[in-house]
Amino acid sequence: MSEAKVASYGSWVSPISADLVVGGGVKLSQVTLLGGHLYWVESRPEEAGRCVLMRRTREGRIEDITPDPFSVRSRVHEYGGGAYLVGEEFVVFSNDSDQRLYRQEFGGEPVALTPEGPYRYADGVLDATRGRVISICEDHSEGLAEPVNSIVSVDLNSGQVSTLETGYDFYASPRIGPSDSQLAWLCWNHPNMPWDGTELRISEFDNEGGLEGPELVAGGAEESIFQPLWSPGGVLYFVSDRTGWWNLYRKTGRDIEPLLEMDAEFGLPQWVFGMSTYACPSENRLVCAFTMNGEWQLGLLDSNGLHKIKIPHTQVSSVSGVGSEIAFLGGSPSQSGAVTLYHTDTDTWESVRSSGCTDVPEGYFSLPEPIWFPTQKGRKAHGFFYVPQNPCYRAESDEKPPLLVLSHGGPTGATSSEFSLNIQYWTSRGFAVLDVNYGGSTGFGKPYRARLDGQWGVVDVDDCANGAKYLVDAERVDGRKLAIKGGSAGGFTTLAVLTFRDLFCAGASYYGISDLEALANETHKFESRYTDRLVGRLPEDLNIYRTRSPIHHVEALSVPVIFFQGSEDRVVPPNQAERMLGALSEKGIPVAYVLFEGEQHGFRRAENMKRALEAELYFYSKVLGFELVEPIAPVHIVNYR
Repeated sequence: MSEAKVASYGSWVSPISADLVVGGGVKLSQVTLLGGHLYWVESRPEEAGRCVLMRRTREGRIEDITPDPFSVRSRVHEYGGGAYLVGEEFVVFSNDSDQRLYRQEFGGEPVALTPEGPYRYADGVLDATRGRVISICEDHSEGLAEPVNSIVSVDLNSGQVSTLETGYDFYASPRIGPSDSQLAWLCWNHPNMPWDGTELRISEFDNEGGLEGPELVAGGAEESIFQPLWSPGGVLYFVSDRTGWWNLYRKTGRDIEPLLEMDAEFGLPQWVFGMSTYACPSENRLVCAFTMNGEWQLGLLDSNGLHKIKIPHTQVSSVSGVGSEIAFLGGSPSQSGAVTLYHTDTDTWESVRSSGCTDVPEGYFSLPEPIWFPTQKGRKAHGFFYVPQNPCYRAESDEKPPLLVLSHGGPTGATSSEFSLNIQYWTSRGFAVLDVNYGGSTGFGKPYRARLDGQWGVVDVDDCANGAKYLVDAERVDGRKLAIKGGSAGGFTTLAVLTFRDLFCAGASYYGISDLEALANETHKFESRYTDRLVGRLPEDLNIYRTRSPIHHVEALSVPVIFFQGSEDRVVPPNQAERMLGALSEKGIPVAYVLFEGEQHGFRRAENMKRALEAELYFYSKVLGFELVEPIAPVHIVNYR
């Protein structure tokens, strides 16, 4: 290889193009093993984000199940998930465009099952004994103060929909026992989110297929229950955070028995339906994923304890298992997420379908360095740090790289060390990247998660700023070239950091929140009371909402910002970005706005994802002051000279 060229950080030419980032990957979700076949959903940017149900047959053939133009996606809670269920000879799925349930015999065409109407369905399970599907239903009929959620049955022949359980604000995870005689489910009410407090209930079916008096098994206003699951023999398992960690439990008679008490998380925040961190491939044995210090592991749990499985993955989710086969989504610092099959009898694993493919040599890839850094109140916060990496370039010895801080969404969520071409896009061009798990993130126990209670816009802002300061003080990055970006709730943190901390030079907000009061008043049902715990109650705490909202303090924001927004975003409407745009424009701050028609909360079309990535790079090149060699279509920057 020829000697590396000397060029300023940020201006390096990289083979990791925006086309490669967008076109080289699909989003994978909801892995299911059944009858020797392996199923999953993949969202394809090159098909405008269409979600396709896939199957690998027991003979090893990979095939599409749902034909174009059908898209397997639910919009219950707006975020969806749990969009399909599989029987022996057919599949039932929610179709994105009309939110109706469709039944499709294998080898046949989808046929509408539920009638047209303002209804959405998710998280369905098959009740084979009664020839029906039991599902979550969300009613968006006109005249309702807010959508009504319930558990319903859908007849597999007539499509008749009958209500089984209603009265709570939210329902999730209906699961039928192996004898088809009992149903378990989760439910909760405003203002809780599912990671705050949920109830696990069970009921016997009556002779007509309805539910008899429900029984409370576990949970409450301050205990979060996750993923109820019946064993083949009829034992009910679930995850609870009653000790401060999401650990595994089971119901034995009228007692609740902990399976394993660990300072580890076996659960996740239920942003979408159908999430799974464990499975019961056989009686008295569980396969389970758990995370410690930001790294996920996989293990087998039986009467002899937990046996860790040696796999190269540091991110594990969507676990399913039958017999000796375990399927999951697995990723690592050197491999993007993939549908993975592990064979317990031979202790081997295989990657079935990767979410990303690239021919770029490994020399261009930066590996994550886990770091803990000091923050307010004597605490420490977590993040993954990536150094610039490109074998063809180097900077002058006295030059430090610009830093791009990433603030994840949620805010109840987490980032991981899984390989991301999106991050490598920046590091291969000479940026350092810090991906922050600020206080409030999951995976570090309930006390860490609770740091954000009443402190959204404070703790997250402090942690992102202190992470950058830590790297500046360590002389690993250039303190004069600090940028921050985030999407949704991460966009709020980004804007708050830029407004209330005099540290960063630029930022990018992807469908970010600028007005907490407007968010609470205008967002969808699922999150309409989310800010009660994170900020305070309205109208009593209106002053706190306005104190922490960047839109009310534009006079304090004096650095360039670029905004990206979908025109049909129901979670964070476009007016949140447009009000900031107008205020910054009037103030004379360089600002740019890219609106994508037809996009919702998160971009799914390949051309829009590409445009956003390149526009962000172009914006930084102008406001941080480095030259771009590669041709990129310019973006209009108001007030830029």
